[in-house]
Amino acid sequence: MDVHGHSLAEDLEAMMRLAGDRRSALRWLLAGAAAVPLAACGGDGSVDGSVASGGTGAASSGTTGSGSCSAIPEETGGPYPGNGTNSNASGIVNVLTQAGVVRSDIRSSFNGASGTAAGIPLTIKLKIVNANASCAAAGNFAVYLWHCDREGRYSLYSQGVTDQNYLRGVQVADADGNLAFTSIFPGCYEGRMPHIHFEVYRSLAHSSSAANRIKTSQFTFPLATMNEAYASPGYASSASNLSRISFATDNIFSDGYALQLGSMSGNPTDGYVVTLTVAVAA
Repeated sequence: MDVHGHSLAEDLEAMMRLAGDRRSALRWLLAGAAAVPLAACGGDGSVDGSVASGGTGAASSGTTGSGSCSAIPEETGGPYPGNGTNSNASGIVNVLTQAGVVRSDIRSSFNGASGTAAGIPLTIKLKIVNANASCAAAGNFAVYLWHCDREGRYSLYSQGVTDQNYLRGVQVADADGNLAFTSIFPGCYEGRMPHIHFEVYRSLAHSSSAANRIKTSQFTFPLATMNEAYASPGYASSASNLSRISFATDNIFSDGYALQLGSMSGNPTDGYVVTLTVAVAA
């Protein structure tokens, strides 16, 4: 299946092909679709339906959860994970087994693919901690991270970038649980608040198979930062899409995002840094 348009029908079809998301897609279709306008459905707008301990159910005031031992909520990986759990028009899509996927700078494609995602530079700093051990550092855990480009497209799946695998990569945390990626500020496509997907694994060796993931989640950015970023050249469509969506109507963050809101520094000229503490039940 070649996913192009981020429409409701396309996303439900994509999610139904994922065994792990089938129940979530059906739950959303049967129980909540009536509340979501058909024109406002993004590329991965399913609701996982299960919020782990730590979901507050309220809008965040800016906390990243660094002082809490509540696990970050479990969320859907969406239709475009590229981790071997689904297919595009060419077959199974799995970057986790490709040479070069372990890298800190994810702006360019790898393993024979060429192309670099344009956009405002973004440094992503994550700290992995153990929710079962008073938020002690979860050293040497691995994270697979992916997100859309400035135009709202997902490499490997979206029209125009099916031959690219940029904005995807794996990093290993140090002994203190810290890791970082160099990327670009993601765009906003129709129906979803801007976000970044990630999966947590117990080690680099475990990260070669999606079956080993211990957490799948998403994080987002403060609205003020998004409005500032989207005033920059190249993000005009993102500004338009963002004006028609909110955290309250987003299918993932509407039940609360206090543990999924990154802390920001920087600016559109010099680039941004987003920092988030990710607590997992390790």
